[in-house]
Amino acid sequence: MTAVISPPPGVRSRVRRSRPSITSHVFLTLLTLAFLVPVVWTIVSAFKPANDIIADPLGFNPATFNFENYRQMFTDVPIASGFLNTTVVLVFKGAITLFFAPLAGYAFAKYDFRFKNLLFGTVLVTLMLPIIVLIIPMLLEMKELGWINTYQALILPGSVDAFAIFWMRQVISAVPDELLDAARVDGCGEFGIFWRVVLPVIRPGIAGLAVLTVMNIYNDFVWPVVVTTTDRMQTLQVVLSTLAQNISGNKIGADYAHVTGELLAASSIALLPLLIVFIVLQKHFINGILAGSVKG
Repeated sequence: MTAVISPPPGVRSRVRRSRPSITSHVFLTLLTLAFLVPVVWTIVSAFKPANDIIADPLGFNPATFNFENYRQMFTDVPIASGFLNTTVVLVFKGAITLFFAPLAGYAFAKYDFRFKNLLFGTVLVTLMLPIIVLIIPMLLEMKELGWINTYQALILPGSVDAFAIFWMRQVISAVPDELLDAARVDGCGEFGIFWRVVLPVIRPGIAGLAVLTVMNIYNDFVWPVVVTTTDRMQTLQVVLSTLAQNISGNKIGADYAHVTGELLAASSIALLPLLIVFIVLQKHFINGILAGSVKG
């Protein structure tokens, strides 16, 4: 005979608690549908005839499937220049953030210097300031520098924000000091320690920050709409906002239905880059969130 050894009661209870319940599955499914339905509706409606979007918003007849909204949108809307400007800002501003924020976080996490806590507290205080409070001073500064309607104005202000520094400080605080001391004993310089020792360890945290940075820059609207005055320098979000205003203001020579179709087509295209980035980097994003939650 073989004896069946059952786990202790405490272990059994932990096993039961670790299994997701049916209620959890139902709740997560409903939550997923709540987020996905507007996205799916936008993409599907972009292929409907313009008049059908207004007459039957929730219906879709495959026989009427066409690309007319996209063709009209590319004719009337400067979406190509919007994508180009957003890409330029995303590449350069993202690179500045991902280079300098870890350096600043490393300094706050691993060095002791005079007024360190006061300076870090000042950085955190800036998180409480809404962007609307800073717009006028920054706009006046851009005017004095002659940077209105330029890439410099879109890229440099806010390129190293307080949240990125705080995130990196929290992540780097979890790196053991023994690794840094061992590198110093081996004769590695301070920047070499950061580059060769700290950076590989905090890679998940940087990946999480990269995803958040891409999303923030890509979706940024308030500052670009203030500092740009011509269609040539507008980012993608400003282009979409201008098209949305045209619907209510009837400022272009098309009726309400056709402008709505163009807006849905433009929005569906604008959705794709973020969806692709998140799907490809979702594992790194989750690991980065966990890494950023470590208390320093």
